[in-house]
Amino acid sequence: MENSVKKSSFIHIRVGLDEQDYPAEIEWHSDENPSEKQLCKAMLLSLFDAENRETVKIDLWTSDMQVMEMDRFFFQTLRAMADTYHKATRNHKLASAMQQFVQYFGEETEILPKGE
Repeated sequence: MENSVKKSSFIHIRVGLDEQDYPAEIEWHSDENPSEKQLCKAMLLSLFDAENRETVKIDLWTSDMQVMEMDRFFFQTLRAMADTYHKATRNHKLASAMQQFVQYFGEETEILPKGE
């Protein structure tokens, strides 16, 4: 299967560091909307290296990210990962098991009411 690139676009991520070199500010924008810079408190970037068949990842969060915000960030990320996994593989059994964990995670972090 041959993939031919018809168009390219860049996503830019700027990480402002504090005096200890920890992320103090994270900002991103795309070439499609360069004037629409988005501030964020955390990011998880995973890239699958086709040659080595390994995942390379960058996980960053700012010092002002609160635990409740991190809980919500992970809840939403895990939910999206389960959906993406199902769309990509059509493996309903494993995707359903992942969604069950997401439900449990949401209840334990009080993002969702228990038993909903």
